[in-house]
Amino acid sequence: MPVAWANDLPCSSQYSGIKPTLPLPLSSTPPPALIPTTQRSKSRPTRGGVAMAAWRLRRTGAALAASSALAAALAASTASASDPSTAALDAARQRVAQQGAAPPPRDAQRAALAGSTPADPLDVLVVGGGATGCGAALDAATRGLRVGLVEREDFSSGTSSRSTKLIHGGVRYLEKAVFNLDYGQLKLVFHALKERKQVIVNAPHLCHALPCMTPCFNWFEVVYYWFGLKFYDLVAGRRLLHLSRYYSVDESVELFPTLAKNGHDRSLRGTVVYYDGQMNDSRLNVGLACTAAVVGAAVLNYAEVISLIKDESGDRIIGARIRDTLSGKEFETFAKVIVNAAGPFCDSVRKMANSNVAPMICPSSGVHIVLPDYYSPEGMGLIVPKTKDGRVVFMLPWLGRTVAGTTDSSTAITMLPEPHEDEIQFILDAISDYLNVQVRRSDVLSAWSGIRPLAVDPSAKSTESISRDHVVFEDYPGLITITGGKWTTYRSMAEDAVNAAVRSGHLIPANGCVTDNLHIVGGYGWDPASFTVLAQNYKRMKKTYGGEVIPGAMDSAVSKHLSHAYGTLAEKVANIAQNEGLGKRLAHGYPFLEAEVAYCARYEYCESAVDFVARRCRLAFLDTDAARRALPRIIEILSLEHKWDKARKKVELQKGREFLETFKSSKNAQFSDGKHNGR
Repeated sequence: MPVAWANDLPCSSQYSGIKPTLPLPLSSTPPPALIPTTQRSKSRPTRGGVAMAAWRLRRTGAALAASSALAAALAASTASASDPSTAALDAARQRVAQQGAAPPPRDAQRAALAGSTPADPLDVLVVGGGATGCGAALDAATRGLRVGLVEREDFSSGTSSRSTKLIHGGVRYLEKAVFNLDYGQLKLVFHALKERKQVIVNAPHLCHALPCMTPCFNWFEVVYYWFGLKFYDLVAGRRLLHLSRYYSVDESVELFPTLAKNGHDRSLRGTVVYYDGQMNDSRLNVGLACTAAVVGAAVLNYAEVISLIKDESGDRIIGARIRDTLSGKEFETFAKVIVNAAGPFCDSVRKMANSNVAPMICPSSGVHIVLPDYYSPEGMGLIVPKTKDGRVVFMLPWLGRTVAGTTDSSTAITMLPEPHEDEIQFILDAISDYLNVQVRRSDVLSAWSGIRPLAVDPSAKSTESISRDHVVFEDYPGLITITGGKWTTYRSMAEDAVNAAVRSGHLIPANGCVTDNLHIVGGYGWDPASFTVLAQNYKRMKKTYGGEVIPGAMDSAVSKHLSHAYGTLAEKVANIAQNEGLGKRLAHGYPFLEAEVAYCARYEYCESAVDFVARRCRLAFLDTDAARRALPRIIEILSLEHKWDKARKKVELQKGREFLETFKSSKNAQFSDGKHNGR
């Protein structure tokens, strides 16, 4: 009989109770977007022996400070030293925080997976390298279990890289909870707000608090949103990012200059600003995969499960046959339990065990577009909870551009979903109602579609169980499926999946879940001023077309980008830029360096040009045409790292161009019949 473990499982294991380490003081200072701008001092690179000595002293002091903070956090743990969870957390922190932490090479990971046997299986094999899958691998590995993970494409190649980029508690869920007196929805908000804070704390370089402005066009809306968002603050409690507050019309326009005061027979009465989190989603996902590898999991991208292996009686799943799609070779991996975290594709994995299973996935399409930075100010988002047709629309600053969305419509499950022109036009139409600038289709730098795997609990008695909450289910012994949910709650989803795997396989973990208090690689010792070390002490050595190597400044834009993208590992990228002549920018107007291509190939399992341009540096999502122009140089660097021949380079260029064609920028889409065609 099928067994379901849904969200009635505790969000934290019985072993949790350890206070977060190295917490970010998210609510201790006024948010920079809401205080007067101050003049920043510009640091110049130091020179000479005294300056070098000062730099070394500062570097040593920073290292000692990070070590002291880590040691103090470990010493301050409320659990006793004999607690196995405390020891496991300490060990994981030390491995992740060690200078230059790097995962094993791909060949070693493949060998570890292929080395399992029926007599000596892995404890857990995770299928799917999205946020939940990588989170599950990290969770299981830090419990002392033998873990493997396989992903058919690249880590974060599906839904996890195509999100809204928000880490949110769920304002709409709170509204439903209040008006429908629904305690279940209220629990969702409590849970999501807890996880929101922990995602930001555990990946401080990739995540941050973001103020979001809600415009009000009558006094009822002012009161309604003010009370509602104050209640949101109250529910957040000690996990509050910053307090929400009301701003007058003049204050609102000062903070968001493109916000329209009048239009459509209405006048702005002010705005209410509240806070949620924002992230670089695919880089966070790749960071989870690398962190899992650092603590002992064998993770492998471009490894497709082609069939599941059953025991002799056919009663239980005991492994999977896997094809390495890069080499074409197949191998078998055996495990006591398989966790199916394949997102929208989880039903295809379930059907390998039983072709007659009822589907669990109700796919929904979410389309987003990217616009120039002048559409929204840096550090302030705009969210309209309910437009005239009842949908949500938003504009958020992201990586120097503006991301806007979203749609929510049924769709078919495909590997490369594409946005439809009418969906792009809907978003442009929706945001134009709230802006005082001309909204043009020709301004769309990139547009993409992601598939949300809305879950149907197979054990439910009615179809009304379709939900954005997650479901953990075992409908064939040895195969645990985790699906649904959202990015914000990936960690607790992974915890629930591993809890279910432990029960199903009668596994004996060395300790309970510790991921609630574990930073990802690059997170320990990082602070917002870390970029200054790069700016002051490294140069970008660039090769000219004639082959000459010339020095260039490691300017603030590049330094900040590297620091936020790689955390404390950014100095490894800067070293490559300085010592290997790879300091040139890949695209005009963007801070991405050639050195990042080499670094990602060596230390982040970047196996193709698409891996880099879409999931490592995000250029495909920010500016499709710039990404297309950068492809040849990216392929050239990857060919040196992976020793590709001319045929492989040609294939990579073709695949890269085909991939970018699915991102409907103004240059690769037909929109002559659209409404927003002004130039």
